[in-house]
Amino acid sequence: MDFTSRQLRAFLLVAEHRSFTRAAEALFITPSALSMAIRELETQLGFRLFDRTTRHVVPTAYGNELLGVTRRNLKELDAAMCRLGKSATEAGRVLSIGATPLFAADVLPEAIKEFRGHHPDLRIQLFDGDRATIVPMVLSGKLDIGLGAFFRPAPGIRRTPLFRFSLMLIRPDDNPAFRRATTTWAALRGETSITLTPTSPLQQLIDKHLAKAGVVSYPSASLNFLNTQIALVEAGEGFAVIPSFGLPACRNRKVWVSRLVNPVVSLDFYQISNRGRKLPPRSAEFMSFLQNYIARWAGRAGIL
Repeated sequence: MDFTSRQLRAFLLVAEHRSFTRAAEALFITPSALSMAIRELETQLGFRLFDRTTRHVVPTAYGNELLGVTRRNLKELDAAMCRLGKSATEAGRVLSIGATPLFAADVLPEAIKEFRGHHPDLRIQLFDGDRATIVPMVLSGKLDIGLGAFFRPAPGIRRTPLFRFSLMLIRPDDNPAFRRATTTWAALRGETSITLTPTSPLQQLIDKHLAKAGVVSYPSASLNFLNTQIALVEAGEGFAVIPSFGLPACRNRKVWVSRLVNPVVSLDFYQISNRGRKLPPRSAEFMSFLQNYIARWAGRAGIL
């Protein structure tokens, strides 16, 4: 049997009010529509629910037996709907973001702080991890959004360009001769480099352009994280080529930043999300703010 909650509420209200007219008013429908709903329910059940006279409406014995079950179950249903509604409202006030470690540590905290100064009702949960960890978390729904240089499309993932950064050069800030606003790729010939692991798509992009410029460098380290690269450059272990979103991290280190030219190499930075899930209502607003926030410091630095 296929009952609707509307039929059961109609039955409950008629039983409580002992009147079709008053029950119809409570449901904001006409008495005739209410009578039809009760008749349909009785037809499905195969027995009468009410004894009706011109003056009284009283439940039958079967109606009384059904009344207790109906009242209890509708009460539980209403409580569950209320609880779930509150949970959904709370979920709409939370935005979970995953980002690669350097971006998570040196860009997002201040951006989140500034945004929440104007939107204190939104709670942003930040997860730092590598790209290989972030993608499955977005797919499973553990993260609403992932941020990073996701080089390749992935099944079930929506990949939206958020910003276009460029590759830049960092050196130890201990030689005035290297304090230039721009540096060519060819100028790096014969120098010691601090690189990421050879399997890194970012390092593969860098190696491709070094090779095109005829540069043979001598790696002194092969690392997993950009922050470690920056620290080793500061320590004088060599140069590194990193994305320009690393600029805020470099400001806290004794390194010199140059724009790499001939050619300028762009790096697309993406927002990823699950194609099958609707994003929280405020996510678009935060992403728009983040684009403007990055543009402010990147534009001042002239590094993009």
